[in-house]
Amino acid sequence: MKDIKRISTKSIAGTGLLMAIMIVLQVIANYVAIGPVSINLSLIPIAIASIIYGPFAGLLLGLVDGILCIFAPSTMTVFVPVSVIGAIVTCIVKTSVAGLLGGLIYKLIHKKNEVVAIIAASILLPIINTGLFAVFSLIFFRPILLQYSNNGDIYSTLFLVIIGWNFILELGTCSLLSPIVVRLVNYFNKNYQNKSIN
Repeated sequence: MKDIKRISTKSIAGTGLLMAIMIVLQVIANYVAIGPVSINLSLIPIAIASIIYGPFAGLLLGLVDGILCIFAPSTMTVFVPVSVIGAIVTCIVKTSVAGLLGGLIYKLIHKKNEVVAIIAASILLPIINTGLFAVFSLIFFRPILLQYSNNGDIYSTLFLVIIGWNFILELGTCSLLSPIVVRLVNYFNKNYQNKSIN
């Protein structure tokens, strides 16, 4: 019973700490943008939470991140004027689903190979996030795609202008930093448990 309480308390504290870091990164990201979309640095703590604390923690952090994303300057000035409902659905669903699926992907693979599971979740989380953003952009934000398009080709505009560098930076930071942080947390947790046993 004590072990269950310690684990749940540790999970709540860890998830809360990652949520605080995610909020800070989301606020910073409001002022770091390439093109019309902000870079989502907050995917890193979402990935870490979904790997260490499970799919529900990833979903929870993704949900909070999505709510914060609604009020980001780029969302309010670029996307909300075109579709309020579209902006809300896009912001909330993309990060929530990415956090949930990142945790499920990790759970699915980790018994076979821990390292591969961590890397897969860290890589797939920004891919899922961006993929859902692309789908919702095509559904809700065609006028923006046409506005940024020179020749009316909304698909190349979506991927080259709106997603482009943002996706590469999100994928790079999340896939490089998340596995490192997860490995460090796991290492310190094991050392802490060994010391408390001795």
